[in-house]
Amino acid sequence: MKFSVKPEQTYGLVVGIEKYQENSWNVDGQVNDALKFAQWLSARGVPRDNIRLCLSPLAGNGTLAESTEWVIEEATESNITTLITDVLSEKKGDLLYLFWAGHGLITSTRNRRLLCANATKQNWQNLDLDSLLVYLSSDSFKISHHICIIDACANYILESQGRPTNLGSKTFPSGKPKTESQQFVLLATREGEKAKVSEEKTGYFSQAVREALAEESNGSFPPDMEVITEKVKQRFKALDKKQLPTYLYRRNWDGDTDIYHPNQLSPQIPHNLPRSGVIQFVGRDETLKQLHQQLQQTERIAICAVAGMGGVGKTELALRYAQHHRKQGTYPGGLCWIQAGAAVVGTQIVSFARTQLDLQLPDGLKLAEQIDYCWRHWRLGDVLFIFDDVRNYRQIKPYLPPAESRFKVLITTRRQRLGASFERIHLDVLTEEAAIALLVSLIGQERIEAEPEQAKRLCQELGYLPLGLELVGRYLQRKPDLSLKKMCQRLELKHRSLQNPDGDMTAQLGVEAAFELSWQELSQEAQKLAGLLSVFALAPIPWKWVEQCWLDEDVEELEDARDDELVNRSLLERVDKGSYQLHQLIREFLNGKLEELTEASELKQRFCLGMVRVAQQIPETPTKDDIVIATPMIPHLAEAATTQKDWLSDEALMWFFVGLGRFYQGQGLYRQALPWYEQYLSITRERLGDNHPDVAASLNNLGNLYRSQGRDEKAEPLLLQALELRKCLLGNDHPDVARSLNSLALLYESQARYSEAESLLLQALELSKRLLSDNHPDVAASLNNLAGLYLSKEKYSEAEPLYLQALELDKRRLGDDHPDVARSLNNLALLYSSQKRYGEAEPLYLQALELKKRLLGDDHPDVARSLNNLAELYSLQGRYGEAEPLYLQALELRKSLLGDDHPDVACSLNNLALLYSSQKRYGEAEPLYLQALEVSKRLLGDEHPLTITIYL
Repeated sequence: MKFSVKPEQTYGLVVGIEKYQENSWNVDGQVNDALKFAQWLSARGVPRDNIRLCLSPLAGNGTLAESTEWVIEEATESNITTLITDVLSEKKGDLLYLFWAGHGLITSTRNRRLLCANATKQNWQNLDLDSLLVYLSSDSFKISHHICIIDACANYILESQGRPTNLGSKTFPSGKPKTESQQFVLLATREGEKAKVSEEKTGYFSQAVREALAEESNGSFPPDMEVITEKVKQRFKALDKKQLPTYLYRRNWDGDTDIYHPNQLSPQIPHNLPRSGVIQFVGRDETLKQLHQQLQQTERIAICAVAGMGGVGKTELALRYAQHHRKQGTYPGGLCWIQAGAAVVGTQIVSFARTQLDLQLPDGLKLAEQIDYCWRHWRLGDVLFIFDDVRNYRQIKPYLPPAESRFKVLITTRRQRLGASFERIHLDVLTEEAAIALLVSLIGQERIEAEPEQAKRLCQELGYLPLGLELVGRYLQRKPDLSLKKMCQRLELKHRSLQNPDGDMTAQLGVEAAFELSWQELSQEAQKLAGLLSVFALAPIPWKWVEQCWLDEDVEELEDARDDELVNRSLLERVDKGSYQLHQLIREFLNGKLEELTEASELKQRFCLGMVRVAQQIPETPTKDDIVIATPMIPHLAEAATTQKDWLSDEALMWFFVGLGRFYQGQGLYRQALPWYEQYLSITRERLGDNHPDVAASLNNLGNLYRSQGRDEKAEPLLLQALELRKCLLGNDHPDVARSLNSLALLYESQARYSEAESLLLQALELSKRLLSDNHPDVAASLNNLAGLYLSKEKYSEAEPLYLQALELDKRRLGDDHPDVARSLNNLALLYSSQKRYGEAEPLYLQALELKKRLLGDDHPDVARSLNNLAELYSLQGRYGEAEPLYLQALELRKSLLGDDHPDVACSLNNLALLYSSQKRYGEAEPLYLQALEVSKRLLGDEHPLTITIYL
């Protein structure tokens, strides 16, 4: 508090009370202290008329008061109040000094009261100091700034000793806060303490204030009260009076708030908080605000539990909150830290009361009686109890403080559902930004900037877990020559960097040891479930598929193990409705524990069989809805196909790769599908040898994928091998042989090898009709394929009835809403367009396009094909303005899905060039022709029909 005013613009209200109407309260020395303070004001230039005295001297001190030149009024409640509200309130001054020497007390709600001379036990005449301070800083009181020096007790008297239930008090009216008002309040005592008087009949506090003021000889007025306060405190350090001055400094900056800041320099709030070992506390600002908000509710005892997995920083959060609010003075009644997992909770509470509160407990009390005594005699003011690492609510329930709003309870726990009757904050891992900041605090900005991507990778592999980050950061701190890249390569749960915390860390356990505590609390069934979940990929796990892995188990028992044990103990997190996930370090820990279980092999087999059921539900032609359903399981299916494939039978193994291949190929994501089909071929050959139907199927699937990519030179030998192998293993009359015939024929047709294609397609159609029912999808596919060949050969009359049959068959089998129906509509429209039957073609194209978009999504190769075909129809009709945007959409979509090097992209480039050429936009057409030609020649060769078409 620093400002300067003129003494002539300063006023003083000086109160000294020795004689009370309740004679047993009389005290000696306060009048002398008051007069000396008035003399100091006068000596500093404050006009005598500006100083008002209210004194109540003992009979023997009356001559002392009478000898002064000031007008003296009796220090009754009415006189003091009148002086404040009627006289001083109208003075237009800069500064008011209020000096008070007399009795005071504090209420259970932390209100300080100043007793007036006419107070008795029946009529406690007193002023509400808090109300007075608010009044002085309002626009109802014109003097701008205030320095209040209060030499009064702040002790309390038990009701059994005469304290009334309702003290009453004189409160003051208040207007709006004054924008620039500053207020400094220097108090002789902290809450619960008595102000002492020396043998020389002067208050120790008043004397210390006078001496400090006398030392301030630099001439500034008023003296810097923070400097004065420090000098007063230094004088009291030498005294053993159980009394420590404190101060409140208030400044209202915006006129809307009214906040009192307890003395931040005083370390005397009782506490037993442990020391924090974290260098920089990051990423928790909002959580700290939320925590404080929940603890400040006043309608009942406030209990808030901070819950989260081991190593997430619950203890550190609680410790930082407590340390911050100890400095802020938020909990003057004390901050009591209790290790819930250590000694008996009640014993720790009693120990705190004895050592920190100087509470003397009667002998012979049982523990419950001791705790009850502590509650009844606890120091006034808000109190914070921190119960750290609570594993069971029963541990602490008998020892919770009484239901008074001043008692606040903060719990840290791994249990997500410790109790339903109090607030809970779930503490998650850090954000990437906060995790990087934590690393910077440990190893410095320079090392992070040297390897920024490796720093991000390190944080990611540690799952942004604060404990893991701090342990690894300290390890790197000890090894300045170790790169972050090498650290990432070395990192695993059992690495030494994650095992042993430094002695100065808040955490006392390594990451694995922290998880071990929760593991040991699990039932056998929950451990088995945890082991199974660790086999899943590091991704959200749809619960319905966990049940698919455990079909013979009671569903409710499985849910109980999940909810009451794994989720409750923060080993598993519920991330969405019906979806759960393991943190990567917990997953690694549980995977290690799985190997210790006798059921390990069985659990891995269960997982693999469950994933087979997932793969079997992905259709050959997945719709958009199918993709949405399958997407959450793809990481787990991939995990089964790579890490866990050895636990599955040869017959079931193929489904992993088929399912993954269908998922990606069905979306036109051919590059993502390729490695799964390649692995499928490699593994089937490795397990089954070269002569097996599954090897033939894998050859055919891979060949079809290459054909879809326009890689004919790779597709043909695989498709020929598949056909030959199937004939050899299955005989000529088998549906799989018909499928191979179809696949090879489609390749030949795209190469304009029509005679070879027709022979294969006729065989395939005949086989499918003979071996399968007329409604079988393979029959419809064969009809479509043969019709397509006839269309390519311009044999329209033969193509049309086949297309119509295929369409009718698809609709009867699948209904109107199916991708196969959309393809049949598109094919029939293509035929009509080739015959210049544009009026019949357009509605079919539009139906096909709408169906494909709705069923497959906007980003799909089949949608690009329909856009291209519809554009071509419009171009043939001279509707160039409608054709161009469709061609452009098709080209963009094909490039996005297939890449620049694909025959379909060359086709789109050529079609767009033709459109521009038809419009005589030759400058735009030429580069497109050249691009199309270059791609086609490079991919397909000079003799391919597409290359020849572009030449022409």
